[in-house]
Amino acid sequence: MGRKSNSEEENGDRKPVPRHLLVIRTSAMGDVAMLPHALRALKERYPEVKVTVATQPQFKPFFQGLDVDFLEVDVRGVHHPMRKMWLLATEMRRRGVDAVADVHGVLRSRVFTCAMRLHGITIVRIDKGRKEKERFIETGGRGMAPLRHTVLRYCDVFRRLGFEFDDPRPAVRTPHPNPFGEKQGLWLGFAPFSAQPGKTYPEDMSRKAVELLAARCERLFIHSGGGVEKAFAEEMERLYPNVTALFGKVRFDGEIDLIANLDCVVSMDSLVMHLAALVATPVVSVWGATHPSLGFLGYGVSPEGILQPEMACRPCSVFGNRPCRFGDYRCMREISPEEIVAKVQQLVGR
Repeated sequence: MGRKSNSEEENGDRKPVPRHLLVIRTSAMGDVAMLPHALRALKERYPEVKVTVATQPQFKPFFQGLDVDFLEVDVRGVHHPMRKMWLLATEMRRRGVDAVADVHGVLRSRVFTCAMRLHGITIVRIDKGRKEKERFIETGGRGMAPLRHTVLRYCDVFRRLGFEFDDPRPAVRTPHPNPFGEKQGLWLGFAPFSAQPGKTYPEDMSRKAVELLAARCERLFIHSGGGVEKAFAEEMERLYPNVTALFGKVRFDGEIDLIANLDCVVSMDSLVMHLAALVATPVVSVWGATHPSLGFLGYGVSPEGILQPEMACRPCSVFGNRPCRFGDYRCMREISPEEIVAKVQQLVGR
């Protein structure tokens, strides 16, 4: 007889692990960007297992370097109607999927997994720890240990399907092409924005932070979205000759490559922190309404880079989407631009 595969050897007489695993996570961007850490650990231990990731097409660059396939899910277009998710389930059954890891756990993924279960496919869904997160908010985290990291919750889903592997190691720095040419001197990134006001650095303080950071490095890149964020970044670009507004100049893959070449990134509790974690770039992470102990700190990001105020009213939200009880999100004003610069200097040794 031929040599058994890793999965057959490891499980012995137990039920073998899946041969074709479908992993569902279609949003939000930061949560999708944490998934590659868990998949890297899984594939290192089970390289023969086929993995298909069901996500939005624009998130594919997050998974560069991983041997995975994709099922593109257009949640705002063709796959918006729930019945289309049933059709997707039929397609994946024809492709030979024999297990589904639902690491999203929302209505859309539940509809999909219900359809897969009717096809006889094994389904395991993530435990997001909602009750313990709400308790953390209610108590301000006092007397509570840090909650399980989201990446480890993803790993728990895979393990419940029979896979056995160690927790992921943090990413390591590897060479990436630089979309902005040869690097000379100190290059920094600054990402003051978030989709939620409780996680967004105030504009006046962002202006001061740009001034201070630009004076201490050879190049400063501002990460932003469109609209008012883009307008702010472009204004800073006009004011300071070594500042570059990134929006519209690079796509996701180019932004990740740039971050891999930076010496440090300053980020709120937002996507850029997680992109930096994927390529092991040092991060100064600024926290306001949310808290790193809720399980959303960039995986492998050093706690040494965390800046957060000690305030009785925080954290007030798991995701930063609850209105401030005072109406002014004062927690975000407690971390000064000078503190940010000092923390950057501490991490880069300059």
